[in-house]
Amino acid sequence: MSNAIEGLKPALVWKYFAEIARIPRCSKHEERMTKYVMETAKRVGLSARADRMGNVVVRKPASSGKEKVHRIALQGHLDMVCEKNKGKVHDFSKDPITLVRKGNFLMADGTTLGADNGIAVATNLAIMEDRSLVHGPLEFLFTVDEETGLTGAANLEHDFLESRTLMNLDSEEEGALYVGCSGGRDTTGTWKVTYETAPKGTVAAQLMVAGLKGGHSGLEIDKGRGNAIKIMNRALIALDALGARLSTIEGGNKRNAIPRECEATVFVPAKAWDAAAKAVATFQAIAKPEIATADPDLRITLTAVKGAKKGKVIPKAVQKKLLTTISALPHGVIKMSADIPGLVETSTNVAVLTTGRKGISLATSQRSSVESEITEICHTVASIFGLGGAAIEHGDGYPGWKPDLKSPILKLAKQTYKQLYGKDPEVKAIHAGLECGIIGERIPGMDMVSFGPTLEGVHSPDERMHIDTVERFYDYLLAILKNAN
Repeated sequence: MSNAIEGLKPALVWKYFAEIARIPRCSKHEERMTKYVMETAKRVGLSARADRMGNVVVRKPASSGKEKVHRIALQGHLDMVCEKNKGKVHDFSKDPITLVRKGNFLMADGTTLGADNGIAVATNLAIMEDRSLVHGPLEFLFTVDEETGLTGAANLEHDFLESRTLMNLDSEEEGALYVGCSGGRDTTGTWKVTYETAPKGTVAAQLMVAGLKGGHSGLEIDKGRGNAIKIMNRALIALDALGARLSTIEGGNKRNAIPRECEATVFVPAKAWDAAAKAVATFQAIAKPEIATADPDLRITLTAVKGAKKGKVIPKAVQKKLLTTISALPHGVIKMSADIPGLVETSTNVAVLTTGRKGISLATSQRSSVESEITEICHTVASIFGLGGAAIEHGDGYPGWKPDLKSPILKLAKQTYKQLYGKDPEVKAIHAGLECGIIGERIPGMDMVSFGPTLEGVHSPDERMHIDTVERFYDYLLAILKNAN
């Protein structure tokens, strides 16, 4: 057992969390987790079924006297966002997550923690095993590939669940009940490139933007954090004015994460090197105060690559189109909700920029709780790509979840919370894509609510879980199950 969880309660939840931290489970590679859940169900004497996607449903009979209670499903996803700090040696396909405890926080050593949504998986496994609990008939739904497309939920068979009540355990603020979420869609622009030999008399250099917090492109989109791709673009514009030529550029690696780092290889005219270095330093002095409150550790550096052979650069015309397009693309909050105070209604994230053998691609993601506004912001982004000469591609997207404030499971959850803590929970919607939207679409009539312990910095190596909230979250969940009738 990891020393980081020694003595923590509830012990069974933490035991399972430590166990699954050792199992590789990046999105689209959850096979070992599917097998682990199936084996755990068998070990504790429960029936389990896996579908062709790798989703698993486990059924547990009611405790004595609760046989007539309506069946409830508890749901979480098996995959995690696999991000690490630059320079961190870690192979997500085989290396375990190293847990680190710092006061009231549990985090990982230089990587994402996987509490999103490993804490739900661990909670379900603990309830599956514990025969002392009081509850009606239960189903435990473990879905795959939530983080990169929600394809596990999107491909659920209509008869996979018997329940018509579901508690999603994938929210990240203890004491809050979520009853709605945004839908989303991706928009990608791609420029075809025929590379040219770098001009004579140039110096190869690495331009780096680093030190940003990043974070979830829904939950943290309103925090004013820096976008490494947008910041890099401004630095490149300054160098472009001095005749620098772009060779390669890489920024971000997840469409649902605000990019924390961006790196470019540029060829700078040797006679303009001093001016280029000064331009980058000047820009950092300008950019850093812009985001200092939300993102104080921004670093922008230009470093000559010694001994580099002549490389390839993209044509000037493509470079111009790329830089102009990135400048024009919006990033961040587009509209706040007029109905729910503090809720971001519509946003867009400039997410992942990659250089390939045949071209450069820029992936963006749009979110909104209003379907027509998703369509509109996607049209805006696509129009900018089109004006910039890029080929445009849209992803399939996923639906939102419309709040139902008269929901029976919401009523039960609110009553139970007040019974336990003497106050009302917050009832919220979230600017992120919960699987509830898709599950509700796949299984009509599903009554749902979402909640969980407090997490911060998800989708980044800064991810951390508030330890004390886990026990409260677990006790609250068990109380809801006990009160159901």
